[in-house]
Amino acid sequence: MIHLVCFPAATGTETDDFTTVYRALSRFLDGQVVYNETYSHVDPHYLYNPGATVLLSPLGLAGDLSAARMGFIVANALAIIAALGLLTRLFGFSLRSWIFPVSVLAASATEAVRSTLIFSNINGLLFLALVAFMALLLRDRLWWAGVVLGLAIVIKPFFAPLLLLPLVKAQWPAIISAIGLPVASNLVAWPMMKQPERYFTEVTPYLSQVRDYANASLSGQAVYFAMPGGLHTVAFLLIAACVAISVVVLLRWRYTDPLLWVVTTSTVLLSGVFLLSSLGQKYYSLLLIPLFFTAVQTRSVAHHWLTWVAAYLFFTPQTFVSGGWHREYVFTTVTAPLGWALLVFAITGIVIGWWRYAERGAQHGTQRRTRHRGVRPHETRNGPRNKRRPRRVVQRNVAQGDVAQRNHASPTQQRRFHP
Repeated sequence: MIHLVCFPAATGTETDDFTTVYRALSRFLDGQVVYNETYSHVDPHYLYNPGATVLLSPLGLAGDLSAARMGFIVANALAIIAALGLLTRLFGFSLRSWIFPVSVLAASATEAVRSTLIFSNINGLLFLALVAFMALLLRDRLWWAGVVLGLAIVIKPFFAPLLLLPLVKAQWPAIISAIGLPVASNLVAWPMMKQPERYFTEVTPYLSQVRDYANASLSGQAVYFAMPGGLHTVAFLLIAACVAISVVVLLRWRYTDPLLWVVTTSTVLLSGVFLLSSLGQKYYSLLLIPLFFTAVQTRSVAHHWLTWVAAYLFFTPQTFVSGGWHREYVFTTVTAPLGWALLVFAITGIVIGWWRYAERGAQHGTQRRTRHRGVRPHETRNGPRNKRRPRRVVQRNVAQGDVAQRNHASPTQQRRFHP
């Protein structure tokens, strides 16, 4: 991580997300129009809403762009390390255990972390927000969990599907704060900006378009490879159905194993968003790291080899250099959606297997209990009872009558009882 921050990230590349954000925030602080870019160009654009602009505006106060960029990179690196440490503690391990340093080392080698820091992106802070939301939700700190999720939604609206987690458990404080904070921040920011309506007239139409470059979503791949419309629709519906099935089946463990439920459901929801939205970036995979911490549990989708094949596809920084044709761009772009799709399919199949095994175990346990209670397996608890007990009662009463008759009989009669 230190080498990544000090050398590749500090040097940077031609893709520089921070400079675009810094200049837009400087325009906001100077009272200029924020959304004044030409969105037909392929250069990085400022796409944050007015509420996010106000929240990020302190970044524009720095006088030196280079110093501000380096500070932002360090902040994201520290946020990633803090998130990994929080995940280590969340799964019951000490920070002195081997889990924490190995996770930092492994994360530093992924394409997601490398691109986040080299491109000076905000995903490191969003990763920390995601893990903090999970931890607060599991500890029933509902108001704070909603605040953290609300901050993430303001910056990146694709976090909104995570509202399903508190919704299915009727944790209303988390929902209220997670929805209220984005609404309030945009209402506050609206009068503070010059021509804020340009966000809806300029930025929103651009976001609704599917671009055919640097887009790892299913729609982006469909446009780039000229996929037939019918095939695109079938693939879209198949992935959406798998996400829905996984979410529904995982509800079985929302009370019995909440940590597994929160992490796995969040992963499948975010993977679905990356695939089915209009824009997907490979470094979004940083937000899928929590799933692989579940490998230390007795039940985890990370125990299956397909999950690790998917992880290889969207985590490893593959290079396919070729001077003959643009194979490198094709392969580096395709691996991310293939990995996300494979992860969704793997989670769906694995959790269905868990559910079927749990159902068979419940039926087997019911049969064992009914046999122990003297009830036939095909009978219910309210069905016919075993008829041996009344027979034993009758025999016991007959024996008691014989003893009473024998006690009151004469000696001659008693000999009949003792042949």
